[in-house]
Amino acid sequence: MPSNDARTLLQTAVPTAVVGAVAAAISGGVAGGKGALGAVVGTLVVIIFMGVGLVVLQRTARSLPQLFQAMGLMLYTAQLLLLFIFVAAFKNTTVFNPKSFAITLVVATLVWIGAQARAHMKAKILYVEPESDKSGKPENAGSKS
Repeated sequence: MPSNDARTLLQTAVPTAVVGAVAAAISGGVAGGKGALGAVVGTLVVIIFMGVGLVVLQRTARSLPQLFQAMGLMLYTAQLLLLFIFVAAFKNTTVFNPKSFAITLVVATLVWIGAQARAHMKAKILYVEPESDKSGKPENAGSKS
């Protein structure tokens, strides 16, 4: 994984993990151990889903740049649908507190998306690849009057 990609992944996963730790502490205080466990599971689901999605999207951008925008839209839609499926699947679980799980899942997802947007805005990625000029002179110097 190139350093730019790893940096983006780190700048998104760390704030999400911090929010997950805060959510686990709050959920542990409000709902006990099952609440903390629900918050931890929710945070892990978000980090894994969104992290895999980010890696897939970055590989698609390198290999098939013409599909980048369509792949991004499809990927985010699929991720949100899978997160809703997780919330619905664990709605009646007794292993952890489902309310803590769902709230943490939504908050961690929003933090991930915000951190990813911030990371891309701060990244210094060139829009145009500069070509090296072999002759050293510009081709069109303008009008000669």
